[in-house]
Amino acid sequence: RVSMGDKAVVSTQSTGDEAKNQPVKSELPVWSAERTITMDQLLKKRAEFWDTSPAYEGRKEIWDALRAAAEAVENGNRDLAQAILDGANITLPTGLLLDCYDELGCRYVLPPYVLSRPTNIVTVKTPEAVPDSPQAPSLVMAPDMTLKVRVSMGDKVVDEKLAVNSLERIADVKERIRQNFSLNKKRIRLICCGKILNDKTAIKDAKIPKNFLVQVIVNMDSE
Repeated sequence: RVSMGDKAVVSTQSTGDEAKNQPVKSELPVWSAERTITMDQLLKKRAEFWDTSPAYEGRKEIWDALRAAAEAVENGNRDLAQAILDGANITLPTGLLLDCYDELGCRYVLPPYVLSRPTNIVTVKTPEAVPDSPQAPSLVMAPDMTLKVRVSMGDKVVDEKLAVNSLERIADVKERIRQNFSLNKKRIRLICCGKILNDKTAIKDAKIPKNFLVQVIVNMDSE
């Protein structure tokens, strides 16, 4: 897990890596925050980092170029990012923006949170305002994995892939299946490796093997 308090790191001590250079890669670092955060909170932390980074040594024009390159890579524009890096004479020993050097051999280390979103980011979904009936916004977790299920509804069997967040509960998966198949309040059981999964268990704690097909049994007589 990554601390959102990470500061800019600049080193003027030569490591020998500055002579190496690879084209910038399109892959983004995969990381998790210490606790779930919203997109607004992430953008605020990024702004704080970029605004204060020149104070931790290094050249401002290099920091500006790194910021522009990071945004280009995250938006899928690798060619633009490479052009920005070449124009500023920035080298990447590994091809990743996590570790960079300017033409003077100064090293710039960027934290993952300025390069990609965490796996446990949440989206705040605010319902339409109703006069005199304030409601708290609900949190919808961004998907970070695919769950394969085989839904058995009497004589009908359907294989489905669900985009879920590993922190969601089994009860949340059941509700998603009810919505997808218009099952209303019918009783549902999820079975993995011969074991019935508990509603309160988080998906990540259910120990579901990768690419495993979870069996979903729907009691068509219940309501």
